[in-house]
Amino acid sequence: MTQVGIEAMNVFGGTAYLNLQRLARHRSLDPVRFSNLLMKEKAVALPCEDPITFGVNAAKPVVDALSEQDRNQIEMLITCTESGVDFGKSISTYLHGYLGLKKSCRLFEIKQACYSGTAGLQMAINFVLAGVAPGAKVLVVCTDISRYMVAEAGEILSADWSFAEPSGGAGAVAMLVSDVPNVLRVDVGANGYYGYEVMDTCRPMADGEAGDSDLSLLSYLDCCENAFREYRAKVDDVDYRKSFHYLAFHTPFGGMVKGAHRTMMRKIVKASPGEIEEDFTKRVWPGITYCQRVGNIMGGTVFMSIASTIDHGDFASPKRIGCFSYGSGCCSEFYSGVVSSAGQRAQERLAIGRHLDSRYELSMEEYEAVLRQSVAVRFGTRNIRLDGELARARKMIAGKRQALYLTGIKEFHREYEWLA
Repeated sequence: MTQVGIEAMNVFGGTAYLNLQRLARHRSLDPVRFSNLLMKEKAVALPCEDPITFGVNAAKPVVDALSEQDRNQIEMLITCTESGVDFGKSISTYLHGYLGLKKSCRLFEIKQACYSGTAGLQMAINFVLAGVAPGAKVLVVCTDISRYMVAEAGEILSADWSFAEPSGGAGAVAMLVSDVPNVLRVDVGANGYYGYEVMDTCRPMADGEAGDSDLSLLSYLDCCENAFREYRAKVDDVDYRKSFHYLAFHTPFGGMVKGAHRTMMRKIVKASPGEIEEDFTKRVWPGITYCQRVGNIMGGTVFMSIASTIDHGDFASPKRIGCFSYGSGCCSEFYSGVVSSAGQRAQERLAIGRHLDSRYELSMEEYEAVLRQSVAVRFGTRNIRLDGELARARKMIAGKRQALYLTGIKEFHREYEWLA
């Protein structure tokens, strides 16, 4: 059977971030509840950043590393997002142009809450396995932002800011999927999926979010258990503790993952509290490191966890990662793949950690200003210029790297510029 998986992967965590201890003090959040989130920083989308800039900035290092021949093998570009800028036009069309890909390329978008990225990955995998275009590659870009223009809360669905604001991030993950799985070789056919209708979190308005945090947690836990049980029904001799050297979860915030892992170890493994804590530190914590610094980026979060696992794990010998993806509403999937030392070295060249270190730290005053100014680029904005915002972004990057930024919107068409 053809090998398939992730040939290359990159994470873009934005230009600016906010220290969450500072936010917690400013909002007078319950210190016990806040500490249970296991969050340190969150990426904050500037007014001149949007899902398109994030997606391009994540994908460009991956595309630029390819030879012209390999770049021309990209026959499909899938964007995965719940932060689209148009009800009809896919943001994949913008990414396609700014990445300089050939025109004989399928361009489309997937929306299924935080599960969208896994849906895109699995579609790409099956396209490669179908063999209809031998040697073809698929670029999958998961990109999402939270701007906090929240819908008015109802009696049941309400915005619980005590966990939503600290955990809501902005970022993108780009993956090149092919029959040369240099980074992660997917276990073909090892998939357990599970879903049903539930109103746990939603975006009832283009720029508004709402949800029931307790229901969301219960649905996440239910899906984690049953997606794994479906995986186990399809794969022989699977043991939750022994079959996977590492576990990468969709990570809205680290505390949610810790709770899910604790539940799985209690119910599936019958482990003691001490064993659970030790196992969490060994197999799960490596995947939380980047998530702690960016926040929930919806469809891309599980892949940010995979990237974090690869960068912080021990892959001197090939190791299997078990992956759990969850999207509200809901759909979930448990799947797996193998990473080698060569895959870890390939990821090290992208220096994701150094990118996160290089971001600009916002003060609370600057953060509050970003929240106010972002209203100007909300969904449906027809015309605007962002010259002042671009000038501020240029000072923040201060020649550290080249990145794409939104310069304005003219008759709904978004315009961009490369800054360095």
